[in-house]
Amino acid sequence: MSVHSDDTVETDRAKPRRVALLSDVHGNLPAFQAVMRDIESVGVDARWNLGDLVGYGAQPNECVQLASETCDLVLAGNHDLVVLEELDINEFSQHAALAAEWTKTVLADEARSFLSSLEPKDEDQPLGLYHASPRDPVWEYVLSALLASDCMDAMGPRVGAVGHSHVALHFSRGGDGRTDGEIAAAGTELDLSSGEWLVNPGGVGQPRDGDPRAAWMLLDLDRWKATWRRVQYPIEQAADAIRQAGLPEMLAERLYYGQ
Repeated sequence: MSVHSDDTVETDRAKPRRVALLSDVHGNLPAFQAVMRDIESVGVDARWNLGDLVGYGAQPNECVQLASETCDLVLAGNHDLVVLEELDINEFSQHAALAAEWTKTVLADEARSFLSSLEPKDEDQPLGLYHASPRDPVWEYVLSALLASDCMDAMGPRVGAVGHSHVALHFSRGGDGRTDGEIAAAGTELDLSSGEWLVNPGGVGQPRDGDPRAAWMLLDLDRWKATWRRVQYPIEQAADAIRQAGLPEMLAERLYYGQ
């Protein structure tokens, strides 16, 4: 076998075939740990995190450390950027701003350095990765077919993945130009091999689609098959940590309802 052939084999082997997509950990260590255990049980070649490791939850340092140790790719989310003072905190809701101010006071230098190294998008993978949207990777919420269609127009790759909304969902556009979408319930499996797609794995640490279980998505890049998964975790541990930190009670209560 020639040297060139050997190099080709090594390159092919390096390409991830099965990828875990996750997003919006938000300082919820019990949820993050549960998702990582589920990912380990399924088996993947890479773990891609779409951002917002901190904010709302009470264990930001632990979550940043776990991401740095286990995730192959991590994006910056708006909550990550605001604790670095790269965004105006006045753009955040009252509870989000209070949590961000608290996070700034407890964030370790190592965690701050890691967050500072991140960007909110990556289009160098087989699919586009964005914290929020292809048009605005920091702020835009993609929650309607109209917005998803506009984002597909702005997106380079055929398939893109977003987080930010904490809602597990999918949008697709076929040859007729029509864009359809809906929430992806646990166990949803879709063939992404044709057409244009924008998918959201849902939130790990603070789901907002009515299902309080932590969410993530398995993507098979050989077959372009996506599977949405949900994981039970000890919500009371995350809620108690929020209360002990003196953060708003609402941030603890909402974890039980997925809202």
